[in-house]
Amino acid sequence: MSPPRVVPDPPFTSTPVATFNEPWAMTFLPDGRLLVTEKRGTLRLAHVATGQVGQVTGVPAVAYGGQGGLGDVLLHPRFADNRLVYLSYAEAGSGSTRGAAVARATLTLDASGNGGSLSNLQVIWRQLPKVNGEGHYGHRLAFGADGKLWITSSDRQAMTPAQDLQSALGKLIRLNDDGSVPPDNPFAAQGGIAAQVWTLGHRNLLGIAFDNAGRLWTHEMGPAGGDELNLIERGSNYGWPVVSNGDHYDGTPIPDHATRPEFNAPEAWWTPVIAPAGFVIYSGNLFPWYRGKGFIGGLASQALIEIEFNGTQAREVRRYPMGRRIRDVEQGPDGALWLLEDGSGGRLLKLTPNPS
Repeated sequence: MSPPRVVPDPPFTSTPVATFNEPWAMTFLPDGRLLVTEKRGTLRLAHVATGQVGQVTGVPAVAYGGQGGLGDVLLHPRFADNRLVYLSYAEAGSGSTRGAAVARATLTLDASGNGGSLSNLQVIWRQLPKVNGEGHYGHRLAFGADGKLWITSSDRQAMTPAQDLQSALGKLIRLNDDGSVPPDNPFAAQGGIAAQVWTLGHRNLLGIAFDNAGRLWTHEMGPAGGDELNLIERGSNYGWPVVSNGDHYDGTPIPDHATRPEFNAPEAWWTPVIAPAGFVIYSGNLFPWYRGKGFIGGLASQALIEIEFNGTQAREVRRYPMGRRIRDVEQGPDGALWLLEDGSGGRLLKLTPNPS
């Protein structure tokens, strides 16, 4: 019988690697370099071994302001063959309206190794209708094992459209890699925007990840209280703004999930809020004690939140104070955990195990 595993306390050491201006998301290239988005509209290329940071040109124009700007970055599952990169961002519309958009483009890296460019950029999805305001875009991206593209489309602080299937606001979107609609989506027969929708009744979705069994999980910010971690189930309605475990910011109560069982209730929720941003479910070998655990970045909570899953159940098991707002969490090729701090001067941090 093997001895019990000793987990060091604290379990990891945090090492700053580079600094960015309002970083929002990151993804690793096959060669170990890192693409990092900055909210004002810059795509950076970081050599994590040296801390050197370059730039990738050809990024689309973004509507910067409030919560808007350049958002997520993701590689196509067959990136090694097609060099396709996906970007989400806030896009200006007519008048003072805005909405999220997702584009894909071909990435060419410079021979110097410190930069690159995007070409053949094509917008494959737009968050419609475009509305006023600069909040709650969502636009986190993920690819499933079946090659389908998932897009979190938040409610843009408009609330009630989250229950309208002909609005993309407050929805989880599922598309083919070229932006076309899979015929097996739950509302495909309705056509239009409804055909893109996998689930509805969401508020502000800022994290999406598949667990080791292929289940899909998302988290979303609640209003005053009631941040949620949800197991995604095909065609399900998660209740916003009809129900929430939080209340409106002006103190007006919202009925709790328990009062309306026809809506899908969260597997875990937080009051006071953690303000979740970024999400990864760990599958590496560097931290054996973390395998299968989830990690959520905390903005207001300035923490890294550890989640334990038990099949379709989930709960917070530990909170690691980081002293800064955490915008994104990623797993590196070697199994290290990587964090992006929010805001101006946001650092890229590499987490590696402490000796036990």
